[in-house]
Amino acid sequence: MKMLGLLVGLVFAFALVVFVSLHVLDRDTRRLFVGYLSVASLVSMFASPLFIINLVIRTKSVEFMPFSLSLATFLMSISFFAYGLLEHDFFIYIPNGIGTVLGAAQLLLYAYFSKTSREDSIPLLA
Repeated sequence: MKMLGLLVGLVFAFALVVFVSLHVLDRDTRRLFVGYLSVASLVSMFASPLFIINLVIRTKSVEFMPFSLSLATFLMSISFFAYGLLEHDFFIYIPNGIGTVLGAAQLLLYAYFSKTSREDSIPLLA
């Protein structure tokens, strides 16, 4: 029931954005309105793994951070960052530049903590 409520709220918010952007705003204002909403949603999407990064640092384990998701996020962010730079579109390159930095941080943390967790799990033969 809770998920259905969230879905209805999301569809309503999307419909409201479409209605406002198409029927209330002129072309230039619409571009800014939708661009800033896109930047905000992308930054929040890229920042959501920060909670997992905090857990990885506290537990010193990469158990809750899948490598493939971190790698895919980094590769997608860097490709759209480059595209935004080539097109000179700051609505594309700003959030994806932030995503590139956060994706690189995730990969570095994964490399560091997967190495230390492997060393801790290898029994010493004495």
